[in-house]
Amino acid sequence: MYVGVDIGGTKTLAAALDERGVIIEQTKFPTSQDYKEFLEDLSKSVASFKTKDFAAGAAGITAPSFDREHGIGINFSNLPWRNASIQKDLEDICHCPIAVENDAKLAALSEAMLLKDSYKKVLYVTISTGIGIGLVVNGVIDTSIGDGGGRTILLEHDGKVMPWEDFAGGRAIVAHYGKRAEDITDEDTWKAICRDLAMGFIHLIAIMQPEVIVIGGGVGAYFSRYGKLLQNEIERYAIPLIKLPVLVEAKRPDEAVIYGCYDLAKQVFSHAKVN
Repeated sequence: MYVGVDIGGTKTLAAALDERGVIIEQTKFPTSQDYKEFLEDLSKSVASFKTKDFAAGAAGITAPSFDREHGIGINFSNLPWRNASIQKDLEDICHCPIAVENDAKLAALSEAMLLKDSYKKVLYVTISTGIGIGLVVNGVIDTSIGDGGGRTILLEHDGKVMPWEDFAGGRAIVAHYGKRAEDITDEDTWKAICRDLAMGFIHLIAIMQPEVIVIGGGVGAYFSRYGKLLQNEIERYAIPLIKLPVLVEAKRPDEAVIYGCYDLAKQVFSHAKVN
């Protein structure tokens, strides 16, 4: 059995998965701002599982500054945690080896594994409150891509240079239009949103040259409303030297990180005994 933990800024999802990657049981709880309290809540959640013996597991975190070698989260973005030994602490709670990775990268791995027979180079972009990015090549996460996502892509907008997610992420959409993505139905508004999104997408396409881009997250959930509009907007930037990728909607947006935890644990701890 495997364990996956998706640590978000507002909620944490923990799940037990079998050897085939099927979620057997799961639990969700608010992510405490206090790190010690979070560990206590996670410990209670894992203890509540009928499954008690895990071969290995993984955790997804929003950490723009993360020491992978030592498993330490230096900065947790929307959480005030600093220099937390997240890997060791989760190993103590789950009683198994744990691999820790950025949540967008785990979601990218999950979605890429579903597309492995069709595409070898998959870019995942999650558009939620902010914007997260993950690149998977031949079924392996590219860790050379920074963990800061849309905050590290600086673009000119309205005469100012600013992070991409500051004018194209979910929080920016609400601030500018006074509506969440779920409440936006008119095409003109989506066209304007897609113009802002396309600026960052074409930047990523030029650098990473993916075969396909998977769009997930809270805004990504409404891909059917704007997918074609975004594709058209990106095509405006087309040049002969760059082959534009296909845009697709995430297949498992809500549990993508959890499934990515399973996929990563299988890769890292393939020698582990599975119960």
